[in-house]
Amino acid sequence: MSHTRSTAKARTVRDVVFVDGVRTPFGRAGEKGIYAGTRADDLVVKCIRELMRRNPALPAERIDEVAIAATTQTGDQGLTIGRTAALLAGLPRTVPGFAIDRMCAGAMTAVTTTASGIGFGAYDVVIAGGVEHMGNHPMGAGADPNPRFVAERIVDPAALNMGNTAENLHDRFPAITKDRTDAYAVASQTKLAAAYGKHQIQPDLVPVATMKPGQGWTVNTVDEPPRPGTSTEDLAALRTPFRAHGRVTAGNAAGLNDGATAALLASADAAEELGLPVKMRLVGYAFAGVEPEVMGIGPVPATEKALKNTGLNIEDIGLFEINEAFAVQVLSFLDHFGIADDDPRVNRYGGAIAVGHPLASSGVRLMNQLARQFEEDPSVRYGLTAMCIGLGMGATVIWENPHHADYGTEAAGPSTDTATTTETGAAA
Repeated sequence: MSHTRSTAKARTVRDVVFVDGVRTPFGRAGEKGIYAGTRADDLVVKCIRELMRRNPALPAERIDEVAIAATTQTGDQGLTIGRTAALLAGLPRTVPGFAIDRMCAGAMTAVTTTASGIGFGAYDVVIAGGVEHMGNHPMGAGADPNPRFVAERIVDPAALNMGNTAENLHDRFPAITKDRTDAYAVASQTKLAAAYGKHQIQPDLVPVATMKPGQGWTVNTVDEPPRPGTSTEDLAALRTPFRAHGRVTAGNAAGLNDGATAALLASADAAEELGLPVKMRLVGYAFAGVEPEVMGIGPVPATEKALKNTGLNIEDIGLFEINEAFAVQVLSFLDHFGIADDDPRVNRYGGAIAVGHPLASSGVRLMNQLARQFEEDPSVRYGLTAMCIGLGMGATVIWENPHHADYGTEAAGPSTDTATTTETGAAA
């Protein structure tokens, strides 16, 4: 008897595109916040349903995966939330889903992980996003850090408190003064207010109806955290909770927030086949590790690696969406790359200091804002989204603008016909 051996079909890396992204309005965590009586998984459901409503050309059965991130994966953020949210949103039972955690970069990792699957050919269309209900699940609630972290000096104890890591970053870079961080924070509030005034934020917000005892139903259509009109004098009077006579305050850092995001990604071929819009093309990404006690510097080595992987230089980047966990973290990034504090390429719509940072959800907010800025400014070819990550990591994703005149003529990276999607985790 003769036997023949099958040969696996060769695969080429496919282009991955960002089709659409939405988010709930972000709320303040706590019993007075807009989502005090709302479940985290229901916030995700709102986002998934809105993506399907906005993209009627997409048959629900064509979705190959739903990846949803949460930092605290318990309660209404547990039970494999990607799968449960897909079922609750009414997607076909044939659509699988999973949960993912990379702390603040959860949604960003959900995007890069599923994008890699698209590039490899495992998926054609996916939904990726994140949620954090910090009112229901305060940061670190239920966590049990191994005592060896401290006993064996694996990490500095400050690494377990994000505010302390920000103070450490000030120590490392004394040129980043409290006055600078307060001025940066005021600018973030001012830019967000201006973006709201120009209707640049509202198109990607999903209205969420909430019920509070004694108050009835309310439809929430705007973010709750912003404080327009904040001045540097206001911020100078705030206490420094992480260190006596410190520099980090509630005014120059992101707050504790609730919210969810979701994005629709596809292969370029599938998007064309289904008539889906293309808002951005994924060029490349990288993750990097740094000392946990100064986690805010993480976006610097991540960006250096992403640029190296894609063959780009920092001068090629025309727009930056950098998560503002702390003002000092953004300023350390700008100083490293020689970018001015008020450079108009950076966080044009303001950032997390103003709008909020519901941990695992924030990565897709950055992408939503970059995609809208690409549409408004066809002169920009490349932009990046970046963020620091608890326990000492950074993440950067580089995107290409489909509205640019040179889009599609010659892709960045080592090959002209493939997208570069390299994950790196070496220590900086």
